[in-house]
Amino acid sequence: MSRQPTDPAMAAALLRAVPASVPTEAPGRHEALVAAARRGDLNAWSRLYVETFDNVLKHVCYLTGDAALAEDLVQDAYARAMSNIAQFDARSSFTSWLRGIALNVVRMHWRRARTTDRVHDRLRTLVEVTTGGVTEGPERVHQQDQRMRLLYELLTTLPENLREAFVLRELEGLPADEAASALGISEGNLAVRASRARARIREELERLGWTEHRP
Repeated sequence: MSRQPTDPAMAAALLRAVPASVPTEAPGRHEALVAAARRGDLNAWSRLYVETFDNVLKHVCYLTGDAALAEDLVQDAYARAMSNIAQFDARSSFTSWLRGIALNVVRMHWRRARTTDRVHDRLRTLVEVTTGGVTEGPERVHQQDQRMRLLYELLTTLPENLREAFVLRELEGLPADEAASALGISEGNLAVRASRARARIREELERLGWTEHRP
């Protein structure tokens, strides 16, 4: 059973508050803690959790657009990481490894949640809500939140490879080399996917009667 976004305003606020990208962590930073965690040291694992959680949560929140859902998926990702920490080979930073696990958890969520008819019903409803004129104050913030929901609903209509490229580059703002590495593709392939995603989103907006000159 799929889960609907529970608090889009929270997600919007979080996405507005965090930086477009986070500093790249140097490989080896957590080497001693990882070694201790592999030996079963729960205190070491707790420190790894505390030091990496915000980074991974921001990553998943960008991917899902839903802060409450992101927290649930991140907990799942950490549970998987704890069970498989012996597989961490230190070729990348520990945080990058965690982000990769989180990406796979999000992929599984997207695959379970997607039902085309339901998605298009929600899109039609959101288009009706978000096509009003420019407003000020709290109502404007509400409209912005609704438009963010619309964007994420549109993203559910895209193939997984296009959606991920668009989110990592256009929403999360990762550098091209980092985003390509996270997805296991070349920078050229990443650029092609992100471009195709933008085109598909424009096509869907046009199909729904939403044009880019709208406020």
